[in-house]
Amino acid sequence: MRNALLLGALALATLTACGGTEPAAPAASGSAPAGNGKVAVAASDTACQVGTAEVAAGTATFSITNGGSKVTEFYVYAPGDRVMGEVENIVPGLTRDLVIELPAGTYETACKPGMIGKGIRGPLKVTGEHKPLTDDAQLAEATASYQRYVRSQTDALLVKTQEFVDAVKAGDQEKAKALFPVSRTYWERIEPVAEIFGDLDPKIDGREEVIEEGMEFTGYHRLEKDLWATKDISGSGPIADQLMSDVKLVVEKANAEKLSPLQLGNGAKELLDEVATGKITGEEDRYSHTDLWDFAANLEGSQAAVQALRPVLEARDAALVKTLDEKFTAAETALEAHRKGDGWKLHTELSKDELKVLSDTINALAEPVSKIAAVVAQ
Repeated sequence: MRNALLLGALALATLTACGGTEPAAPAASGSAPAGNGKVAVAASDTACQVGTAEVAAGTATFSITNGGSKVTEFYVYAPGDRVMGEVENIVPGLTRDLVIELPAGTYETACKPGMIGKGIRGPLKVTGEHKPLTDDAQLAEATASYQRYVRSQTDALLVKTQEFVDAVKAGDQEKAKALFPVSRTYWERIEPVAEIFGDLDPKIDGREEVIEEGMEFTGYHRLEKDLWATKDISGSGPIADQLMSDVKLVVEKANAEKLSPLQLGNGAKELLDEVATGKITGEEDRYSHTDLWDFAANLEGSQAAVQALRPVLEARDAALVKTLDEKFTAAETALEAHRKGDGWKLHTELSKDELKVLSDTINALAEPVSKIAAVVAQ
């Protein structure tokens, strides 16, 4: 899912080791982050070495280097696997930064080699008091603006998912197929918020690989398989009902969530990562091939988060705003070439060269978007 910014060599000698699926052995309590105030994380296929087990409340930067052979992810979880921050698509040899705001409390860090499973986990303690970023009036308005956007999308998500579910339960395959990418549009626009809440995301949007993680294959993609692969939805009613129930729950949680401004910046990047790892490859909607609907929604959602932060970014880094505008326009133009009627071409209708153009424009956009969190944290 994307390109990183803030690359740099890390001194890994001070890291505390962990291995296999066991939790990381904690560094000495209160030990300092490694290098430029960042907490260094050395990820591999079997380990997640975090430079400290304790940080001060407020803004923290984790700098993750993947020394393994598999693409990995890094997460910071609050109790109940509530996602405080994540960075995906850390390819072997790459370093990526995660800037997050953490109030005092107990957390877990996790590396996910192969981007699957519960991850290699370790404890993280956050101590002391901090002044929330939303004490800044501009940042407070930015989060309020984005939360209004989230509510507008969740309202439509409920309506369109219900229409999709009703079509499945009625056995109307053609109508359900037409509604599948439309209903997912509203989910994909706000996915970074929807992903916060434990296992709701894999229940709603997990691909078939969730079976390998001990979960039942449910949600949108299970119904997608029923519609396009098995071509039989006569027994899909319970899955459809469960999808609707899970969507209602995630909407309730998303609308009640109080976001940090950093979650807007990180979310904008996560959505582009979603495009790069799932939509460009055709892996996301592997049965229907409606990936470009998701691509467009991810791009729109990323832009909405950036636009909410725009007054802050203009005041702090006007040159970055100019670059963002240019790169968003380029990505939109590249995608628009594949419009078909009221929607988009199927992934299977695009050539390798056309997919590469789309990939290149997303990577070019992801680079300046990856700078936003650091600007917000200033």
